[in-house]
Amino acid sequence: MEYQLPEKVQQILETVSQAGFQIYIVGGAVRDLLMGREINDWDFTTDAKPEEILKLFPDGFYDNKFGTVGIPSDLGVLEITTMRKEGIYKDARHPSEVSWTNKIEEDLARRDFTVNALALSREKMVDPFNGCQDIEKKNIRAVGNPDQRFKEDALRLMRAIRIATQLGFEIEEKTFQAIRENAELIKEISGERIRDELFKILASPNPYIGIVKLREAGILQIILPELERTFGISQEGPKHARSYDIGEHSFLTLKETPTQDPLVRLAALLHDIGKPDTVEVEPDGNVTFYNHDVAGGKLVWEISQRLHLSKKQSDKLYKLVRWHLFSVDEKQTDAAIRRFIKKVGLENIEDMMALRVGDRLGGGTQKAVSWRMEKFTERIHQVLQKPFTVSDLKISGNDVMQTLKIQPGPKVGEILDTLFAEVLEDASKNNREYLLKRIKEVA
Repeated sequence: MEYQLPEKVQQILETVSQAGFQIYIVGGAVRDLLMGREINDWDFTTDAKPEEILKLFPDGFYDNKFGTVGIPSDLGVLEITTMRKEGIYKDARHPSEVSWTNKIEEDLARRDFTVNALALSREKMVDPFNGCQDIEKKNIRAVGNPDQRFKEDALRLMRAIRIATQLGFEIEEKTFQAIRENAELIKEISGERIRDELFKILASPNPYIGIVKLREAGILQIILPELERTFGISQEGPKHARSYDIGEHSFLTLKETPTQDPLVRLAALLHDIGKPDTVEVEPDGNVTFYNHDVAGGKLVWEISQRLHLSKKQSDKLYKLVRWHLFSVDEKQTDAAIRRFIKKVGLENIEDMMALRVGDRLGGGTQKAVSWRMEKFTERIHQVLQKPFTVSDLKISGNDVMQTLKIQPGPKVGEILDTLFAEVLEDASKNNREYLLKRIKEVA
């Protein structure tokens, strides 16, 4: 069967094979090629040693102990790795030793799942573990003994669920059972690697299914114990005909939030994690969660540190959870709406509205956006058309200094802030003549 390969990929295959070495495209690239999916990472394996690969590709680089040479190209960095066998894994992540081999079957035997244990050369497809059949069946199955595969590298516990979620596949029964039995091993994995797999699940076409699978496997409870506490707690109390479970509501909010941004989806999943710490049952049976947004904000900040999110990511996640209970009132003053925008962050407004949509639909509301929410959104856009920062004033610091004949200093900023506060309350006051007159009055 002929496959359409990028020119650079063909060049690598030809260059290495003409030099007398074996060369194969391997892993997810072969899988995606068979499925007609877009390929973002092209990986190769060869029986040539790293130094021999570098002779063939002088622009390549080699700075690791796993035999991987990077080749810069218009497709990104293409990686060519010497075929290898691996020794015992002592840290549930990396092999204690690596040795070269010239047998492609031995190289494929060390890989995680059958759909990734495929190799394609210019002449043939190598499929010793029936990966092509598993692709047809939409099946994720471990190569060889699943228990051994997961004990070798505990990150594979999440990778299996991530790949299944991305591809819309099911996880084979024995493989999934081994994931359950080895779930505790995920504690051996760093927060950064857990974050990366979690974000890939959240960025997939159906993150809800992936998160459900993580919980069924017993992994979600370990990586996000704050979320697990929300299950079994009713949102509405015993007097209501239908009682909502907070955890279930959180999952449904994730499912219904209209965004593909994995960070916003994480905020949707975690928006109510402060409720277990604030739950109270009133005498009439009504359940309340006063200040659960405040409690949730503190918890997601801790989660951000554990997952090693960037400062920008941490700040955004905190704001989305901390302020998700904003009042949808189109009659609020400009100043009140500006305060809301300032708290949430101008750059996060759209994502906050998406979270509110998911929260509504995840709570059983049939309509995504109410007329009040539409009006409130209109008001936000109206306010954004008006002066929003000190720099929007019709005067500047130079005007203050010239009017008062003073040098640069804190006084200049204080006066501008005072005048800006007036403009926030009444945008019509953003008039140069008026503001120049007010400088002396507020000085």
